[in-house]
Amino acid sequence: MIDWTRVEMLREEVGAEEFSEVVDLFLNEVDAALQKMKVATSFETIEADMHFLKGCALSLGFQQMSELCQAGETASALGNQQAINLTDLLDCYERSRVHFLCELDRKFA
Repeated sequence: MIDWTRVEMLREEVGAEEFSEVVDLFLNEVDAALQKMKVATSFETIEADMHFLKGCALSLGFQQMSELCQAGETASALGNQQAINLTDLLDCYERSRVHFLCELDRKFA
């Protein structure tokens, strides 16, 4: 679910002091993007939305979520936006977020 090697790399890139701020920023951006998609999913923007979410997910090591976003981005590029299951994506994000936050302190104690 979480690629902890990627999380460690991010922490090294930004520094331990700034890491929690970066995590908060990414989580807030993902929360906002998903909320926007829940309210007004647009076939015109869903490919870009999925691409954005995929990048955020990869940065935080949310491997499973990034794979769902990649599949959604590809489906949208092929004109098959109906194949995107937003509920699955939201569920995956919530599970990943909870797991990430629960394990984060333990991993870097």
